[in-house]
Amino acid sequence: MPDAKPQTSGDLQPNRWPGERLGLPASGPTSVGRVGRRLAAIAIDWASAMLIALLFTPYESTAYTWVTPLVFAVLQVVFIPTIGGSIGHRLVGLHLAPLAGGWVGPWRPVVRTALLMLVIPALIWDADQRGFHDKIAGTVLVRA
Repeated sequence: MPDAKPQTSGDLQPNRWPGERLGLPASGPTSVGRVGRRLAAIAIDWASAMLIALLFTPYESTAYTWVTPLVFAVLQVVFIPTIGGSIGHRLVGLHLAPLAGGWVGPWRPVVRTALLMLVIPALIWDADQRGFHDKIAGTVLVRA
């Protein structure tokens, strides 16, 4: 019996493209959304949250600094399950999909948004360009 040693992460072959291990194509519809689109989407989402927060609080108030993130979170949780992504995602041609297929459901957007609000989980990415917040929620941001 030959010596069989367990495979470690260092022994794994690198992806040829982000999403290959997930069964996603290298480009085109349903390929992993790239960094530029993601940054544009979050900028759109944050700007829309700022504008909506201005309807409720004055810009230079302490309340504004709390209302803006709250509005951002509500927009994420409401629009991800209803239109398949945030307003920013949809405007830049992205769609949030669960890895298991089907509907995202109500709990994935809540978990994903809670981790996104902590910022750090969104900055930790894997080889498939999925943030830690997407890994925990079991989702992937793909091109529409």
